[in-house]
Amino acid sequence: MSRISLVDIGAAADDVKQAAADHEQKYGRITNMKRTLLHAVPAFQAYMEWYTLRDQIEPFIGKRGVYVFSHAISTQNECLICSTFFRRLLIESVEDPDRLELDEKEQVLVDFGRQLAKDANQVSDELFSRLQAFFDERQIVLLTAFAGLMIATNLFNNALRIPLDDYLENYRAK
Repeated sequence: MSRISLVDIGAAADDVKQAAADHEQKYGRITNMKRTLLHAVPAFQAYMEWYTLRDQIEPFIGKRGVYVFSHAISTQNECLICSTFFRRLLIESVEDPDRLELDEKEQVLVDFGRQLAKDANQVSDELFSRLQAFFDERQIVLLTAFAGLMIATNLFNNALRIPLDDYLENYRAK
């Protein structure tokens, strides 16, 4: 059970309604996590910068790369909502999230994402060298910042026990 209620957007203050409407128009669905974040519009806006960073990394890792990277981070953090969300995107892209065939670049993204989620202080020089083989400094900064927001999203969902959205139920890991 969620530790914080989900905002009833219809009964919310005008700034909440506006933030939700703007987000829905630009990015779509208002999920349980977003309805919880909308208790504080600045918190909602901060977390929604995830989309800004996603739009920056997608050109150099691709849509599949975003899904794989995000899924690796969220699975490592045992975030039911986020890992299930990215399972859904992978499944809808005709992928088996439990048996992904990764190229070398995707494998380094998975390894980097998992290590950041597990213990960012332990990113080895070997792993960082592998990352540098594929990405320049700007790209590494963007990937790391994106991972940070993904981890923050995982933390938020886990700490506040945000319930899994109904539309994700059929995509849960078995």
